[in-house]
Amino acid sequence: MGEGVLTDAYARRDGALYCEGVPAEEIAREAGTPAFVYSASVIRDRYLKLTGALGGVPHRVHYSLKANSNRAVLKLLRQMGAGVDVVSGGELFRALRAGFSGRDIIFGGVGKTERELREALQADVKLINVESEAELRLLSHIATELGVTAPVGFRINPEVAVANAHAFIATGSKGHKFGIPFGDAIGAVRTALKLPNIRILGLDMHVGSQLSTFDPYRAGLARMAELASEMVAMGTTLKFVDIGGGLPVSYGEGASDPDLDNYATLITPAIKALGAELLVEPGRFFTAASGVLLTRVLYRKQSGGKTYVIVDTGMTELLRPSHYSAYHLIEAVKPNGARLVADVVGPVCETGDFLALDREMDDVAPGDLVVIHTTGAYGYVMSSNYNARPKAAEVVVDGDRYAVVTARESYEDLVRLEQDNPTWRTA
Repeated sequence: MGEGVLTDAYARRDGALYCEGVPAEEIAREAGTPAFVYSASVIRDRYLKLTGALGGVPHRVHYSLKANSNRAVLKLLRQMGAGVDVVSGGELFRALRAGFSGRDIIFGGVGKTERELREALQADVKLINVESEAELRLLSHIATELGVTAPVGFRINPEVAVANAHAFIATGSKGHKFGIPFGDAIGAVRTALKLPNIRILGLDMHVGSQLSTFDPYRAGLARMAELASEMVAMGTTLKFVDIGGGLPVSYGEGASDPDLDNYATLITPAIKALGAELLVEPGRFFTAASGVLLTRVLYRKQSGGKTYVIVDTGMTELLRPSHYSAYHLIEAVKPNGARLVADVVGPVCETGDFLALDREMDDVAPGDLVVIHTTGAYGYVMSSNYNARPKAAEVVVDGDRYAVVTARESYEDLVRLEQDNPTWRTA
């Protein structure tokens, strides 16, 4: 598996890091740094393992774009047979541009605008997971205006106990903003049955990300079964049960990747009892371990008894350490055998611009290439232009070939939308 690396795709040959069959140094020379690099083999392998585990029930995987919406990644998953889950009009646009049809797409999100609902209906999406009665009424109005029937799933907050690595990635406990509160669910169904141009097709739940146990799925499905029984008694027929994503990924802090057989053993009996098609929405599970972030060391310095390793990547490229206190394994592409303890920080003018604090790591010097692991999810998609920093390049590796699939932004890109001679209006 390589020295200290997390997946078979990133292994060492003669001490140097490779991504599949390509040296990391070659990618960095071609694409520059910072650069996100994604392994196609990791994504394929994880897709096949998950779909294989769920083979006992009718199901479809809908990849969650919010983890990584790169078009090359989307095309790869589409070729594998995946659908997608989107949570904005922009993600819908990206999915359609990547070749997905409307019926491949589930549209979720707690704050869909009128424009987004209209676009979802015009695209003929598979399912719109509504999260409030107000959204349901607006959807009915738009569907009636367009002369179409809206395919509705109810995203329900199952209000179960969830243990997540960080409070910001928990979504299924009482009081969270997501979903229709469990106690209000039947009332929402009654409303839907009275509204024109609404067709009830499914139930949906999301219990959160990076789950430390599958127990929230068990508890959530029990609540979904309770609702389903009441809904059937009211005359509805459920075609889909969507259990969201949440499969955990190891970031190297001692956790292990999920036991998919145990996951399937828990999920499939409940789905069989409901007699519906299972929908799952993994994102991080497919792309996190597929990706690394390559960065160069700019400087080393001492301050207040601490050693700082200053690299050309910061919170503008990888927000997770600063935002979530997230851990990412960091190592030299060509280690020299020595070790140090340092804060790994970026160039951004914020004290919170760090990638690791007090980290024991490879001893590195200015000019050395460093790899930050498990950055294929919530890396590029959360990056920003703060401090007027152009966004990084993205690269996909497939065997012994690679391609830059997103060009590095230029300075001109930073000002492309600004108007030199705006049209002034008076009130």
